[in-house]
Amino acid sequence: MPTSPWSCVLWDVDGTVADASPGILPRITAVLTALGRTPPAPEDLRHWIGPPLLESFEVRGGLTPDEAVEAVRTYRELASREGYAAAVDLYPGVPEIIRALHAADVPQGTASTKPENQVFAILTHYGLADCFATITGARADATVLDTKADVLGRALERLRDAGVDTSRPVLIGDRHHDVDGAAEYGIPVIFVRWGFGNPGEDAGAHAVVDTADQLRPLLLTD
Repeated sequence: MPTSPWSCVLWDVDGTVADASPGILPRITAVLTALGRTPPAPEDLRHWIGPPLLESFEVRGGLTPDEAVEAVRTYRELASREGYAAAVDLYPGVPEIIRALHAADVPQGTASTKPENQVFAILTHYGLADCFATITGARADATVLDTKADVLGRALERLRDAGVDTSRPVLIGDRHHDVDGAAEYGIPVIFVRWGFGNPGEDAGAHAVVDTADQLRPLLLTD
């Protein structure tokens, strides 16, 4: 049976496991338009994916804190009506790695700043939820800014509560927020370049990969 150098594997979701941009970007455009703001150009909208949405609406959208909270609520209402797994694709080869880790009894968890119910819905839709010991995402309260470090802290706590050894964790992510958040816990990051990161965001990562074929041997050895 394959073995892993890691005691558990944590996954970011947007840009790492799933490409939800076909649904995310139109919602951001609709919300900003409704608030009378000019939406960013399509090539800029992709960089909204990864950071907490509340932060993105303030920093990138130029909204006040109160406006940003209302924008997040409106965005989530749109997502709920459309279905959380609508217009979501999984990146090639990633589901196979998740299933292989599960088959090898390597505990897995998510650590996503995407709302937790949305993460669960996507993984359930694609038949992957049962591969995870725990599923952790952002809290439902739109007024709360859940940083990657916040989510990682809860993810680690839940894994430990589930009896998982968290002594040698690794995080798979695609943005500098993943690297920065993991650094607060001394967690190494394997940075995937198929997501939404800008050049240079992989600085500080334990390893960098371009494809799932490159990722698999870093997580499992036959």
